[in-house]
Amino acid sequence: MRLSYMAPFSSLSAGSRRKAYTVILLFGTVSLFGDIIYEGARSVAGPYLYILGGSAFVVAFVAGFGEFVGYGLRLVSGYVADSTRHYWALTFIGYGMLIAVPFLALAGSWEIAAVLYIIERMGKGIRAPAKDAILSNVTVSVGRGWGFAIHEAMDQVGAIAGPLIFSAAFLMQGDYRGGFVLLLIPFFLMMAALCITRMKVPVPEAMEVASGTSGKNLPSRALVPYGVFTALTMVGFAVFPLIAFHYSSTDIVPYAQIPLFYAIAMGTDAVVALVAGRLYDRHGLIILAAAPVVSIVIPFFAFGTSYWSALLAAMLWGSVMGIQETILRAAVADYTAVSKRGMAYGIFNTIYGASWFGGSLLLGWAYEVSIPLAIAFMAVMQCIALPVFFYARGVMEKGGRRGAAV
Repeated sequence: MRLSYMAPFSSLSAGSRRKAYTVILLFGTVSLFGDIIYEGARSVAGPYLYILGGSAFVVAFVAGFGEFVGYGLRLVSGYVADSTRHYWALTFIGYGMLIAVPFLALAGSWEIAAVLYIIERMGKGIRAPAKDAILSNVTVSVGRGWGFAIHEAMDQVGAIAGPLIFSAAFLMQGDYRGGFVLLLIPFFLMMAALCITRMKVPVPEAMEVASGTSGKNLPSRALVPYGVFTALTMVGFAVFPLIAFHYSSTDIVPYAQIPLFYAIAMGTDAVVALVAGRLYDRHGLIILAAAPVVSIVIPFFAFGTSYWSALLAAMLWGSVMGIQETILRAAVADYTAVSKRGMAYGIFNTIYGASWFGGSLLLGWAYEVSIPLAIAFMAVMQCIALPVFFYARGVMEKGGRRGAAV
């Protein structure tokens, strides 16, 4: 059941919804080009670091530490965004740091490549709270679940195209360096699209105010269980570079096809995000329970020895990402006030990233000790996360109804 404070979308003017869709699509275009860049690079992070001399632990550490730094910075950038109201400036700075990705073509060692991958993640950490706050202002006119789902689906169009660029580059040249060079093209297109979006909506908060709809500002204690659930489910969720490392080091999937597998994961992400977003707007947080349920089975397929189980694992991994990226972001907006939105995104994204980093380190270590140990750890963490989710959902929805009645 959705909270009663959410205004029916039909009560909003057609003009407001049309403007919202325009901005969402423009921002989606920015993210599409951005995803071509960083998802293309991420799809080959495991094999590329392996080629440059990195081990399984190095791959897990770089991927996990990059996520940790990126998400940790969101705590700071979220606070800065709310304090200064310079949401657009932080968004531009963060996207601009994607220029680090094409320079991966020049990396001569895994250490240099690791630094560049981490710089790219830092850029996302700087822009993410501001960008999500802007989107939360805009999507209220069309339903936050649906609005974030459209944005996520466009994200994944880029996330599909990026890995395909690398597959083509590998087939033509026998390495990944040409793919990194080609990413200069979407970088300049992305920055141009971002400038257009900024001109269309210079003051995004005005759109939420005009809609007469806003999120509830629940007490901090009401959101703690949600943070605990987020931490547990991410500790037990493998980063794709580790999965890709398993594909390459065991020869289950040919090198040229690994980016294609990632593209398939991103395509699944896009489709599932649209479905999950619609269901969230209609039924609320209960839809998020699907994430830990599906995550329980992923490691059994991802770390197996079959080509087809590896393909299924990529699709399941993408489906969980679609649910997380849509519902986790929409729920933060629905349960927090507009004036604290940037900080709220910063806090929860920091929990998300720190947990993913810690889990990545444990999984990298466990993988080198025993693959069955890594599988068991992931499954157990998701089993623990599930009941915590149901407790968190009860607390948050009770708090939201109480707030609505006041």
